[in-house]
Amino acid sequence: MLALIAGTGALPEELVARLSEPPLICAMEGFVPERLVVDIPFPIEHLGSLVEQLKARGVTEICLAGAVGRPAVDPARIDAATLPLVPVIQQALTSGDDGALRAVMGIFESAGLAVRAAHEIAPDLLMPPGCPTKAQPGPAELADAKRGAEIVAAMSAADIGQACVVHRGQALAVESVFGTNWMLGTLGQRPDAGGGVLYKAPKSDQDRRADLPTIGPDTVTAAVVAGLSGLVIAAGGVIVLERDRVIAECDRLGLFLFVAGPDA
Repeated sequence: MLALIAGTGALPEELVARLSEPPLICAMEGFVPERLVVDIPFPIEHLGSLVEQLKARGVTEICLAGAVGRPAVDPARIDAATLPLVPVIQQALTSGDDGALRAVMGIFESAGLAVRAAHEIAPDLLMPPGCPTKAQPGPAELADAKRGAEIVAAMSAADIGQACVVHRGQALAVESVFGTNWMLGTLGQRPDAGGGVLYKAPKSDQDRRADLPTIGPDTVTAAVVAGLSGLVIAAGGVIVLERDRVIAECDRLGLFLFVAGPDA
C-alpha cells in the first residue's frame, strides 16, 4: 500500500490523478494540499506517531510530493513516539534542502517503509528528450542552454536553486528560495530587448526521490512576461505538470520547450 506525503502545489493532485489506485494521503499542518482530501493530517511534532499509523494501516511505500517549508517545532507538542526522532528532525530543519529531505526519508526508511519517487510511480510526469513545440531552439539558444547547465551545476555546490535565465552566455537571473516564477518575475522590466532561455535541472548530487524541479503552465506565462524565447529542461530530471497544456501554451505564445538529453 502506498502513502502520499503531500505538500502544497499542483504536483500531489496531478500525481493522484495518474495512479490506478488511490493512495493514503497524509499532510503536515500548514502545508495541506488545496484540492485533495487528507486522510491523516499531522503536526511535525507527531512524525513518529505518523510512522506508526502508516505501518498499522499496512503501508509499505511512501512518496513525498509537493512543497513543504520548515515548520517551527513546539517542544510541548512532541509526543512519545516522536521524541527519539528529535535529533534527526533538528538536523533536517537546519540542513540544506537536499540534506533535510534525506534526513526525513531516512526516518521512513528506518521504519521499513520504501521511499518511491513521484516519477517512479507515474513515469509520464517526465518528458523524453526532444522539442515537441512548433518553435525550435537555434544555435544561440542551445549555447545558452549549455551555459545554463554549467551555472546550475555551480549553484548545486552551494545548494541554492535549480534554475537560471541565460541570454548570450550571460546569467540574467538565478533561482533562490522564492522559486522559479518569482525569479522570472524579476525580469519583467529588464532594460534590454528580450530573449534568452530558462534552464532548469535537478542539483548535481540531488536525491531524486523527492523535490525534483517542476514546470507547468504558469512557468510558460512567467517566461513570456520575462521576455524569454523558450524553456530548456534536463531530460529525466524535471517534472512537467499538465504536459499537453504546457505544449499548447508554448505554441500559442511562440516559445520553444526543449528537453535536453545528456548530449544536447
